[in-house]
Amino acid sequence: MDSQDIDLRNITYQLFTEFGRAPSATEIVQATGLSTDAVRSGWRRLHEAHALVLDATTAEIRMANPFSAVPTRYRVAAAGKSWYGNCAWDAIGICAALHCDGRIDTICPDCHEPLTLNVRSRQVDRPELQFHCLVSAAHWWMTSSLPEAR
Repeated sequence: MDSQDIDLRNITYQLFTEFGRAPSATEIVQATGLSTDAVRSGWRRLHEAHALVLDATTAEIRMANPFSAVPTRYRVAAAGKSWYGNCAWDAIGICAALHCDGRIDTICPDCHEPLTLNVRSRQVDRPELQFHCLVSAAHWWMTSSLPEAR
C-alpha cells in the first residue's frame, strides 16, 4: 500500500464510523475529490492487501474490519451510533477501535438465547462468556470463502 491507499483507507474508515454504515464509492468521491475510478481501483488494492473486503457483485465495501457493511448477529451500539461486527471478536473490537464503551447485542450460537454484552472501560461485563476460534485469522484470511470482488 502506498500513501494514497492509506489515505483512502483512512477516509473510508472515518466515514464508516461517522455514518454507522459503509460509505459508498460515490460518498468517498464527494469527500475526497478523487475520481470514481481512483476510488474503485484503490479499494481493489486494499481488498487485495486484506485491508477491507469488497462485495463480489457490487464492488462496494462488504467488510472493513471490525465493521460489517451487512447485517450480522453482532449489533454494536457505541458513541451514540450503531454498527454490525463481523463476529463476536470484531464486535468487541469496534468498541476498542473507537476507544469507547458500548453494548453488543447478539444471540448464543448454541442455544439461540439473546445475549447482551457491555464494554465499559475496556472490560466486558460478562467474563464468563467465551468464544472459540477454530481457525486462526492468518489461515482464514488466506483461504477465505468469500468470492473475489470484481
